[in-house]
Amino acid sequence: MQEFELIRQIFRNADYAQPNAQIAQSIGDDCALLNIPAGQQLAVTTDSLLEHVHFPADADPFLLGQRALAVAVSDLAAAGAVPLAFTLALSLPHPDVAWLQSFSRGLAAMAQQCHIRLVGGDTTAGPLNIGITAMGCVPQGCGLLRSGATAGELLFVSGPLGAAAAALRLFKHDSLLSADTQQQLLDAFWTPQPQLALGQWLRGKAGAVQDISDGLLADAGHIAHESSVQLCIEQHKVPLAQAAVACDAAQALNWALTGGDDYQLLFTLTPAYQEQLQHEFPQAVCIGYVQAGQGLQLVDDQGRSLTYTKTGYQHFG
Repeated sequence: MQEFELIRQIFRNADYAQPNAQIAQSIGDDCALLNIPAGQQLAVTTDSLLEHVHFPADADPFLLGQRALAVAVSDLAAAGAVPLAFTLALSLPHPDVAWLQSFSRGLAAMAQQCHIRLVGGDTTAGPLNIGITAMGCVPQGCGLLRSGATAGELLFVSGPLGAAAAALRLFKHDSLLSADTQQQLLDAFWTPQPQLALGQWLRGKAGAVQDISDGLLADAGHIAHESSVQLCIEQHKVPLAQAAVACDAAQALNWALTGGDDYQLLFTLTPAYQEQLQHEFPQAVCIGYVQAGQGLQLVDDQGRSLTYTKTGYQHFG
């Protein structure tokens, strides 16, 4: 089956690829045409998922479709954007129609959940690689950035950490964990939940925002660098996913600090908003604060500085 036949059969006629009020022209031309509402800015992000690097070989294509789109949409959540459309650049070793149909169903499930439409892309022959460019809209001047943290703000994370990193153990070893715990770990890895509602709530309130993809310490370091402040993380306050603790209690904290793939939001907020935040998003946890200085400080429950040698995943580390 050739490229354009694949596109027609698998993607072009799919429900999640049809035009709507914001999409004037979808798949079928050299470019899609999008209607950006007045007073809005376009938020754009690109993610690439490569076999053996971001996911194991022989991964379930349905789950892979869900994960690939969720990872990209999570960046829109971190910007405070409302999802609009996405493109798909797909490299495949060979044109496996059954694999593509299952992958498309996974994309469709996440696209429906996130209210986003496929508007185009490209397919090529090569090692399995999934590139998604996601686009969203945010009111003019209200996009959330990494660079706005200021001393005196509190540091929050939107939910428990470590389960997705713990799931990697299931891919490599047989497990004696309960079926329920295994499913929680696999759900955390394969079906991350973009924090769209929280991201939109944080517009006009948060100082700086980032989604946690490479690891809590690594991503906190990005905010500290871009905002020219020091972030202090109180290690004992970091929320650990119950499934990660069940998998390995001794390793759970390390997974939460450096494992990555959580796709929770890390953000700074003035204390005045804390009560409202906890009412609207009760899973959000204050894990530290912002102070004058540079870089990242990790402290124990006595305020003593802790050393760390790893902050998170690095592709060229």
